[in-house]
Amino acid sequence: MLESRLKNYLLLHLIVFIWGFTAILGALITLEPIPLVFFRMSLAVFFIFLFFLYKKKSFSLSKKEVLKFLFTGIIIAIHWIFFFKAIKVSNVSVALVTMSTGAFFASLIEPVLFRRKVKLLEIFLGLLVVVGLYIIFNFESQYQLGIIYALISAFLAALFSVLNGLFVKEYDANTISLYQLFFGTVFVAFYLFFSGGFKSTFFNLPIMDWVYLAILSSVCTAYAFIVSVKVMKYLSPYTVMLTINLEPIYAIILALFIFGDKEKMNPEFYFGAFIVFGVVLLNGIIKNKSTIKQKFQERVKSKK
Repeated sequence: MLESRLKNYLLLHLIVFIWGFTAILGALITLEPIPLVFFRMSLAVFFIFLFFLYKKKSFSLSKKEVLKFLFTGIIIAIHWIFFFKAIKVSNVSVALVTMSTGAFFASLIEPVLFRRKVKLLEIFLGLLVVVGLYIIFNFESQYQLGIIYALISAFLAALFSVLNGLFVKEYDANTISLYQLFFGTVFVAFYLFFSGGFKSTFFNLPIMDWVYLAILSSVCTAYAFIVSVKVMKYLSPYTVMLTINLEPIYAIILALFIFGDKEKMNPEFYFGAFIVFGVVLLNGIIKNKSTIKQKFQERVKSKK
């Protein structure tokens, strides 16, 4: 049992490292954000489709499910477009630190969809994140557009994450992923078609772009998603949450090695980033404690 937990814990770190590498690939690929997202989503659909065939999974879908996955698929597509826009106009470090605000957008969206009260502690922690972002925004003025794009991306990421929190109770996680990516691909394809984006040179990409896209769609999207679901069966939510919070740190360290001076920031940036990361970590610890307390109380009641 201990060996299995250690194996899955190391596997989780690998997945988080892979997710962090997504931003690096986004910076390396020469494509503009919208075509980049099209290729990422369409190739990921292809790989997950092969996985479905291998596992002999059902492809059936009701009309109600089509509407749900269509809506969230579009949100995911727009989220990735703004994410890659943020990287293109700023850098990996700025984009990922700002993306860490997603947890706090979720704390505002979740009460609406789950019909619970807004917690004052979450509002307070959210304000601390704003302070951290203000410090970054104020001293890294050349990256302001990237910060705005990343904030939009973080909000959309929080929105579809909360919605998926509802969907995963009813549907298979792999099915959710396949159809959300598929409908996201269709949405981006329609946009490219009507905006004249599908030109004769659209698929004429540099060889290294195809290599990076293959890695991005197969390893960083299809594989990472499937394995992350498996890992969550063996590790506690607290362990998963803490480890996922390391994603921006892995990516920023990688970016410093790969891109060098482009990723070096003012000391104020790292101070603001420290506040953001610290609040995200504190939020996870507080929520984990409340979850453990609730489960303990439920066990006590069940024994009576």
